[in-house]
Amino acid sequence: MTRRKLVAGNWKMHGLRDAVREVEAIAAAAAAHPDVDVALYVPTTLLALAAEHAGTLAIGAQDVHERDSGAHTGCISAPMLREAGATTVIVGHSERRADQNETSHDAWAKAAAARRHGLSVILCCGETEAERDAGRAERVVQAQIEKSVPEDASGDWFTLAYEPRWAIGTGRTPTVEEIAAIHAIARAKMRQMVGEAADGIRILYGGSVTGANAGTILAAPHVDGALVGGASLTAEKFVPIIEAAAAL
Repeated sequence: MTRRKLVAGNWKMHGLRDAVREVEAIAAAAAAHPDVDVALYVPTTLLALAAEHAGTLAIGAQDVHERDSGAHTGCISAPMLREAGATTVIVGHSERRADQNETSHDAWAKAAAARRHGLSVILCCGETEAERDAGRAERVVQAQIEKSVPEDASGDWFTLAYEPRWAIGTGRTPTVEEIAAIHAIARAKMRQMVGEAADGIRILYGGSVTGANAGTILAAPHVDGALVGGASLTAEKFVPIIEAAAAL
């Protein structure tokens, strides 16, 4: 099955109003490469502004609460994100798993909430450096998928992202062979869970992706795109990754 490449940028806690110029430049690149899906996950404060300048670029949020409303100070619901202009959301990112002690069940519940309100989802999984060194990377990823992926996951709304935690923001990346091996294991696990629908689900790689290494990574088996951190903050660094995807 042919799956369209997806290049997604996660701005994390970066970006003030003047960053809309970068949104516009990235949106122009997305329009110039219609065979590649491009998304930006911006801070909540920028959602509405970014959506106004997005064009064909998808604008997403970096988290969502599992409930639609309630006494949850500081949280944001899927209906609120939709109203602000988001069409997609990241759940289960390793930084939230580590810093906010989020579990795989939390990621599952958040994905379900997003689905209820028409938001597409990128769900993240990945091992720590200690887990990889102990030879447990495959088992960790399989367990996270088993506990996080919704039973009705399908490619029209759900994407999986493999992000080895030790590669995020460090400049280190696994070998292409290591990336391909985990992606194959991830797809096999999803096939066990959702059957043939798994073949339509994109699996992204995330962790120190740059314009220099994107072409090699994106050409690997079962790699359907990239979830990009620091290199997505400017069009100068992000557009070459879009171009690498378009060249495949």
